[in-house]
Amino acid sequence: MQIVIASRNKKKTEELGRILKDLNIELLSINDFPELEEVVEDGLTFQENALKKARYVCQKTGLPALADDSGLVVDALGGAPGVRSARYAGENATDEDNIKKLLKELEGIPLEERTAQFVCCIALVFPNSKEYLFWGYVKGKITETPKGSYGFGYDPVFIPEGSSVTFAQMLPHEKDKISHRKEALDKLIEFLIKLTTNL
Repeated sequence: MQIVIASRNKKKTEELGRILKDLNIELLSINDFPELEEVVEDGLTFQENALKKARYVCQKTGLPALADDSGLVVDALGGAPGVRSARYAGENATDEDNIKKLLKELEGIPLEERTAQFVCCIALVFPNSKEYLFWGYVKGKITETPKGSYGFGYDPVFIPEGSSVTFAQMLPHEKDKISHRKEALDKLIEFLIKLTTNL
């Protein structure tokens, strides 16, 4: 079975590939379909954005499509950056820009009040219009300075619960074991195993 990952983010695609590698599924990305347009993520929730991307890619390719929308939810900022995590500091913001804005907004807030969680919603859409959602969460705290060079996004400033280092200080396989995306993907994998054994 082929599934198209509705993302051009190379690191995200690699991460998904590592975690899904044991399944009898050929993973394609939207880079394999250069005619596809960029989907505007204008939904108000992670679910809306994930479904919008997966529906579009499924419709255009005729193949099952997998999309995730994930982001950082910071309690002291009322849930921001949330669905705007990738564009927090502006439309063409880099990871560094977004981190800089986040840390500025948290200035003066003590570590124990810098609680946050990463949220991941994965949507799987089939050409027969069946749609499935899989959720994952990881709680933690926001550091005062970025640490580490692995990962992407807000990884350098997020220390997951039960750890003393940021996601960006962990090797990729260490992060994969506990990430929000891994939790959502575990649920997806369980679903796909049942699906592929019934084919």
